[in-house]
This record gives sequence, C-alpha cells and structure tokens, in this order.
Amino acid sequence: MSVTETLNEGLKRGYDILITAKELAETVDAKLKEAQPNVEIKGFRKGKVPLAMLKKQFGQQVLGEAMQESVDGAMNAHFETSGDRPAQQPDVKMTNEDWKEGDDVNVSLAYECLPTVPETDFSAIKLERNTVKASDEDVKEAMANLAETAQEFEDKKKGSKAKDGDQVVINFLGKVDGEAFDGGQADDYPLVLGSNSFIPGFEAQLVGAKAGDDVEVKVTFPEEYGAENLAGKDAVFECTVNAVKGPVAAELNDELAKKFGAEDLADLEKQITARLEEEYKGAARLIMKRDLMDALDKLVDFELPEGLVTAEANQIAHQLWHEENPEVEGHDHPEIETTDEHTKLATRRVRLGLLLAEVGQIQEITVTDAEMQQAIIQQAQQYGPNAQQFFEFIQKNPEAQQQIRAPLFEEKVVDYIVENAAITDKEISKEDLQKAVEALED
Repeated sequence: MSVTETLNEGLKRGYDILITAKELAETVDAKLKEAQPNVEIKGFRKGKVPLAMLKKQFGQQVLGEAMQESVDGAMNAHFETSGDRPAQQPDVKMTNEDWKEGDDVNVSLAYECLPTVPETDFSAIKLERNTVKASDEDVKEAMANLAETAQEFEDKKKGSKAKDGDQVVINFLGKVDGEAFDGGQADDYPLVLGSNSFIPGFEAQLVGAKAGDDVEVKVTFPEEYGAENLAGKDAVFECTVNAVKGPVAAELNDELAKKFGAEDLADLEKQITARLEEEYKGAARLIMKRDLMDALDKLVDFELPEGLVTAEANQIAHQLWHEENPEVEGHDHPEIETTDEHTKLATRRVRLGLLLAEVGQIQEITVTDAEMQQAIIQQAQQYGPNAQQFFEFIQKNPEAQQQIRAPLFEEKVVDYIVENAAITDKEISKEDLQKAVEALED
C-alpha cells in the first residue's frame, strides 16, 4: 500500500492511495481463515470447509468488505501519521472504474484540514457585565400582572351588555346545512369575549348581548380547521346567554400568594424580585456574549476551510429565505443564492466556532450526562403530553443529541473565556438593558 500526495495548497490536501492486488488477496484470505472455524456447509463438518470452497462461495462478498477495510485503514493510518484533522467528510473515490478482480485498487482522497488555531490571551479582552436591580415599580407591575392572571368573574348588573373582556355563560348548538354536528353543543359554557378561543367572528357577535338573550351566531370554519367535515363550511350557532360577568382582579394578599406557592405576600414579592433579576441577568449575559464574540472576531484571525464557510453561508441563506417566506414549509422552492453578506456572516461564525471548539478541547471542557439530561427535560416540557415521544426521539437520534449538546458546550467555553477576561461590572436601568437587547437584533 502506498500514499502519494497530489495537492498541498493552504488547507486543501489531495492523495492517491494504491492498494495492490496482492495486499487485497491477502486480506481476503485472512478474513476467510478467521471465519473458517465457524462455517458449516452441507457435506462438511463445522470448521472443516476448504478455503477454496469458502472463497468460491463467499469470496465476492468478502472482497468488497476487504476493499472497504483497506481504504479505511489507509485513511486512518494517513491521518494518524500526518496529524491532519479533516474539516468535513473527506471525498474518497475509486479512480480505476474499470477495475476487475486481480487488479490493484487506486483511490483518490481529497479534503480540507482544520486550521491551526493560534493561542489567545483572553486577559486582553475587556468586557462590561451589566447588572440591573428590580425596582419597586417593576415588582409591583409584575405582581399586578400575576393577580390579573388569577382574576375571577362576577355577575354584572342586570341588563348589562357584554363587552370585550367580559365572560358570557352560554348554551349553544351548532349546525351545518341545518344539521347538528359532533362537538357543536354545550351548556353553561364560560366564554371570555376577545379571548379568540372560538372560531373567528364568533365572540364578536356576542358583544352587546344581555343575560336571557338568544343570539344566532353565523360563522365560517377556517379552511385549515382540524375536522375535515367542517373545514371551510358555513355554520350557525344558536346561543342562549345565561349570564354576563365582568372581570374582577384578584386581591394581592397572603391568600393569593399561597395559590402561587409562596408562604405569604412578602415571600411572593421576594420570589418575583429574584425572578425579575434572573431575567435581567440572562439578558445581560446575551449582551456580554455578543461583545465577547465581537472582541474575539477582531482579536483572532486564521485561515478557514472554504468548504465549511460555503456550507455555513448556504445554511444562513436558506434559513433567512424561509424566514422571509414562512408560507413555504418544505424545500420545494427555487435555488437560493448566497450573497457577500451571507459569506461574511458565515466566515465569522466558522472562525468563532473553530476557536471555541479548540479552547474547549485544550481546556478539556465537556458536557456532563446530568447537564444533558436537564437540558432534555427542559425541552421536553414544551411538548406537554408528547414529552415521552420527544425523549424517545432524542435517545435514538445522535444528531438531535448533538444539537442539544453543542449550545451547552459553547456556553461552558464562553464561561471559561469570561473568567479569564477583564470584566467591569456596570449597573444600568431596565430601559437601557431593553435597548441593548433590541440592538442585538439589528
């Protein structure tokens, strides 16, 4: 076996690998001999099948395996000897397409190397860490919003007309083409007007109704409605208004606090203060992380694999196109061309990604099983009753696991760099924090 270099330009590498017919035949014989003790063929005792018969019956299959193992072995030996780390899956092609058994095997190997990332003095990076204290006004507003979520409804004065925000208690019977349909009937149903919890147009027709009124509500089911037999159909709902109730905000007291798991009102206030400041802390971290990435982008420069940059630019262009065309869910769309702006952003992402990966490897930063489990549980909570299906999907899908692991790894590397950077704490207002967060989106 021989490996001949054909290209060494920047990060690009090319090699011709020659596997002789003799080497291949020896590998085939070795594999057949290894299997021989366990092979049993009619007319021969187990382990006594002649090698020539094994080669005749299984030779072609083993030859294919031997070729693949030989190529893989040559590649692994080359990477171990050279120290190269391919940036992407190498391009491996058999060049003698007219190959037949007994011929040498010629293979071309092409790839781009991962670059050497220069050592960086992170102490040269200067960052501001913003801190925001939850003001009394912020806490009062948050508590008022909490009380609003716990609001109840009380009967309004007799003869009062329902308005948006009121709750109407109704009996209703829905019909399509004069026929009642499944799921279209209920008694004493509490419906908050303006909540948009019913078919579009339904709630608006109950505005102005009084207790005791009979109202005929005419609507059209949406084309994308879940029940196919109703999608796009005109319907009439015969409604009787049993009561009209107005919202009453819950009173902020110890009783309400206990409903939200606090010991008393003072404890609830402490919890809300802590939650607000934790939210501010998270927002401040986003700002500092962007500042850190900007600093690293200016501080560190090295050659990048063209293939990685091109792939990232294509992904950015594709994602932005779908954001601008949300009605297209699949990939049946015109070819999306990348722009200089896409390539510029891709270059930054690839450079910073390689830098963070290198720092993580050098510092032996890892994501623990416990950290992964916690992250998976947090994501699973978003799926409600389908959480178990999400768990099973993650367990069977290494790529999905990596999508969860990657940001966790990145955050831990960022923490390491921040610990070694020059940090100045700065207290700012909530308004200034909000402006800084909004600027991140520009």
